[in-house]
Amino acid sequence: MKILMVMTSHDQLGDTGKKTGFWLEEFAAPYYALKEAGAEIVIASPKGGQPPLDPKSDAEDAQTDDTRRFKADAEAQEALATTVLLGDVKAEDFDAVFYPGGHGPLWDLANDPKSVALIEAFATAGKPTGFVCHAPGVLKDVKGVDGEPLVKGRAVTGFTNSEEEGVGLTEVVPFLVEDMLTAKGGRYSKGADWASYVLTDGTLVTGQNPGSSREAADALLGLLKA
Repeated sequence: MKILMVMTSHDQLGDTGKKTGFWLEEFAAPYYALKEAGAEIVIASPKGGQPPLDPKSDAEDAQTDDTRRFKADAEAQEALATTVLLGDVKAEDFDAVFYPGGHGPLWDLANDPKSVALIEAFATAGKPTGFVCHAPGVLKDVKGVDGEPLVKGRAVTGFTNSEEEGVGLTEVVPFLVEDMLTAKGGRYSKGADWASYVLTDGTLVTGQNPGSSREAADALLGLLKA
């Protein structure tokens, strides 16, 4: 299995003057789930190189076994520090793609034509695509083969409005993931705030929040092994 992971390159939290980026658990948990399953992983981002880490995801209260493992794993750190350019990767070279979240993707990947085209190529080829937490937001402009939004009529989840309110960023983010997925015709549903909740609809896997990260990666692997 050869799996692509796509990271954000955006580090500004709106006009707050604060930093954002990707959420560490949402990278580390899927990375190790995929690695343990024997997958070869390639990591890409719009700007290449080291993706920005959301500092809040590096706080002590946000640590998990997977994030602690990552911090002691020089090989994984090197892989993350040397991401390839998103524009240089092709869906045909991979079996699946996985997008970790964090707030960063709402600003860059959600509006990136290369990302949109890449997801469309995976979907058209019937290859599994996975998105966790804020990453389902990158599906905003993605269309299916019928020209309709890819999420239209599909069972999807993503970071909830109440979770966004809980972190105090409802008025900061460019759009709310729950509202966008619903507006695009997705059959949005959610579990309890901060609890793992993952949905699979065809080859599309979505997870609600950081705690859904490993389960979403496992669901992606399940599609590859089916």
